[in-house]
Amino acid sequence: MSNLKDIKRKIKSVQNTQKTTRAMKLVSTAKLRKAEEAARRSRVYALKVNEVLSEIAYKINQYASVASESKFFHKNENLSKVDIIFVAADKGLCGGFNVQTIKCVRNLIDEFKEKKIKVRLRAIGKKGIEFFNFQGVDLLESYVGVSSSPTYEKAQNIIKDAVSDFVSGATDQVILVHNGYKNMISQEIRVNDLLPVEPPKVIEEPTNSLMEFEPDDDNAVILDELLKKYFEYSMYYSLVDSLAAEHSARMQAMDNATNNAKERVRELNLAYNKARQESITTELIEIISGVESMK
Repeated sequence: MSNLKDIKRKIKSVQNTQKTTRAMKLVSTAKLRKAEEAARRSRVYALKVNEVLSEIAYKINQYASVASESKFFHKNENLSKVDIIFVAADKGLCGGFNVQTIKCVRNLIDEFKEKKIKVRLRAIGKKGIEFFNFQGVDLLESYVGVSSSPTYEKAQNIIKDAVSDFVSGATDQVILVHNGYKNMISQEIRVNDLLPVEPPKVIEEPTNSLMEFEPDDDNAVILDELLKKYFEYSMYYSLVDSLAAEHSARMQAMDNATNNAKERVRELNLAYNKARQESITTELIEIISGVESMK
């Protein structure tokens, strides 16, 4: 009887876990719709920013000289210090979502270390921060509560310091890493070489343009202001894209957990029925044996 009670207790426990994972799946599904829409709108904005940047590049006379005046286009061939900004989740229970991001960052660190290049980490997301703290890796900056509720203002504050360090020469390159949303069931790691900027390559003049541009001495200033907006957007997009991917990964992980719990309940029910049948058989044998001994 004690064995039957233990099995029933296990069945009840797994059923409670199944209810929890099913609820978490439903919550992630609802949140994913909103996050997916935000990522889609941000992607449209990205295309428009690139289009405007390319159009300005075409319309500026002697664009190469203008780019050389801008501090954001300066590329150091002898890298000595690189900043990596990576986005992880604040919460777990999302499968290998955080593991993939951390693995990519560690691979980048190893590659730069082989080249004797110093790496500074700017970490976004509690899970990523906890991992590197446990590994004893120093973090230049840490941000908690940003990846779970991204806003444009938060993105501005994060990227501002990285851009300032690049302009001042404190770092030679800025790389942005996040696990992005691909579709409902998959995510992909995205590595963006944010700084220095590669000038857009325009093959032909943009058609149907409404832009009127007069080249003057302020060309570099115009480019710098546009690029600052581009940096801020890139940071914001990585946050919303990562959040959508996190919800899709958690939805898939909770769906797998629910199915595994359902299978476990089935196995425990079989074990319970088998143990119950064995108990009944044993009792019958004892009764029959007792009757036979009384004859």
